Amino acid sequence: MAVRPSSPADNLGCNEPAPTVRGPHTKVMMGAVALLALTVGLFGSNDSPSEAPLPPRVAHASAPAPPAGQPVGKHLPRSRPVRLLIPKISVDAPFTDLAIGRTGQLNPPPADDVNLVGWYAKGASPGETGTSIIAGHVDTATSAAVFANLRNLKKGDAFHVERADGRRASFVVDSVETFDKEHFPSRRVYGDTAQAQARLITCAGDYDRTAKDYTDNLVVFAHLA
Repeated sequence: MAVRPSSPADNLGCNEPAPTVRGPHTKVMMGAVALLALTVGLFGSNDSPSEAPLPPRVAHASAPAPPAGQPVGKHLPRSRPVRLLIPKISVDAPFTDLAIGRTGQLNPPPADDVNLVGWYAKGASPGETGTSIIAGHVDTATSAAVFANLRNLKKGDAFHVERADGRRASFVVDSVETFDKEHFPSRRVYGDTAQAQARLITCAGDYDRTAKDYTDNLVVFAHLA
């Protein structure tokens, strides 16, 4: 699995997405004031793990301000995610924390576990006010991976996140969209919101063996139900 925005600067790479940290909850806030340059080249490689695409880079800006006004709609307190459940595509996967590496790119989930998703641990947790980033591989060098069928989700479909506090955060899909990594809409995907929202991200499009990366990123936009 590889996530990589043209860098979390404007896409996710097939190694992992990346947001910036701020506040007591170390929440990711990417708005017009502070845009996380995420290049999404999300997870997926038909080559060996050592040749997998690099994760997205994050352009670190000064600490962004929190959203104006009070949180809008339903939201939950901060709590780490434990499992991701997407009934429609038979996903039942544990979470691992994702962090930004020394290169400024978000480290991807381990490629040796095809049933694993990652969340940007310094961003909003699923159900918390803001934009929670969840990434997964579409495939690995040996088989399909956890987000192989993510493209089959449609508006109105639901998915759930089991949390460490025992609560379940249920999300409803607003849209499923594919973006060329060269024109990845970072503000729209990673921008902070006053609602509790989530983004499921993986690679899509054709696999470029020269660049060792997929051409597109698939993003599922969803809100807390």
